[in-house]
Amino acid sequence: MKRLKVGVIGCGTWGRNHVRVFSDLPVTEVIGVADTNPTTAKETGEKHRVKWYSAPTKLMKNPDIQLISICTPTVTHAEIALQAIECGKHVLVEKPMTNTVEEAKTLIKAAEKNGVHLTVGFVERFNPAVQEAYRRIAEGEIGGVILARTRRVSQRPLRIGDVGVIKDLAIHDIDIALTLFKEQPSTVYATAGSIAHQFEDYANINIGYPENRTVFIEANWLTPKKVRQLNVTGTKGIMTVDYITQQLTIENDQRLIQPNIPYQEPLYLELKSFADSIINDAPPSVTGEDGLRTLQICEAALKSSRTGKQVRLL
Repeated sequence: MKRLKVGVIGCGTWGRNHVRVFSDLPVTEVIGVADTNPTTAKETGEKHRVKWYSAPTKLMKNPDIQLISICTPTVTHAEIALQAIECGKHVLVEKPMTNTVEEAKTLIKAAEKNGVHLTVGFVERFNPAVQEAYRRIAEGEIGGVILARTRRVSQRPLRIGDVGVIKDLAIHDIDIALTLFKEQPSTVYATAGSIAHQFEDYANINIGYPENRTVFIEANWLTPKKVRQLNVTGTKGIMTVDYITQQLTIENDQRLIQPNIPYQEPLYLELKSFADSIINDAPPSVTGEDGLRTLQICEAALKSSRTGKQVRLL
C-alpha cells in the first residue's frame, strides 16, 4: 500500500511530535518539514532524514506532498492553511483553527472549493478514556447528561505567546462539550483575566444548553500542578475522566467501576484517523465546521468576560 506523503510546518515541541507520529504510522511518510527558524528546520529535517525548508511556501509547492500538518502560532494558521489548501493539499491545522471566526469560514470554503480534507487538532477527542466515556454515555449508562464540569489547569507553556488560556486550553473542553451535548448551546457566560501574562491566564466559562443543562469549564496557567479532568453527571450516574492517566470512573447508587482501558497515545490515534479518512475518501472525525463552532464559543466567552454580560447564542 502506498503511504501518504506528509509535510509538517512548524517544528516546535508539538510540531516535532507530529513529525514523530507521522513517521511511525504505517500509512504515512514524512518527506519534508518547514520552520521559519532555519536552525530548527535543519535540526528536525536532519534528525528524520527528510528535506527541510525555512520557507513554508516551498514545502507546499513540493508536488509529492499530499498532506500538510500546521503546528505554527495561531495568528499564522489562516494564511498558511489557506496557501496549503490552494496548493491542493489536505490540511490538519492545530487548534485553535484560526485566530478569528471569519478566517475559519474562509478555510472551510476554500477546502470545499479545492476538494481537500480539512481537520483541526482536537487531540482530546482521541483520548481512549474519552472515547470509552462517549460510548458508554451513548448506551445510556448514566442516563441523560445534565451537567459536565471540566478542569484544565497548569503553568503556562513557553510555546504560547499569541493567544490566551481560552483559545489554547479551554478550547479542548469546549470541543468535548459540543461533542457530548450534540447541539448548539444557548448561552455563554465567562469571567477571565490576566495576572501574569499578556493575554488572559485564567477563565471560568459557563455554557448553557436548553432544558437547564450546563457545562462549567475552569482553565488557567497559574496552577503549579497539571490537572486535566472531566466530570459528567447524568440522571442515573456520574462519570469522571482523567485525561492524563486515561482512567475512567463510573458511579451510580449501586456500584463504582473503573474499566480497564489500554493506554494509547491520543496524538497517534488522531493523526491515524485523519490519514485514514484521506485514504478512504471519507469525512474526517473532526471537521472544519467543528473547529469553527469551538472558535465561536471561544469568541463568545471572551466577549462575555470583557462586558460582564451573558452572550446569547440562540
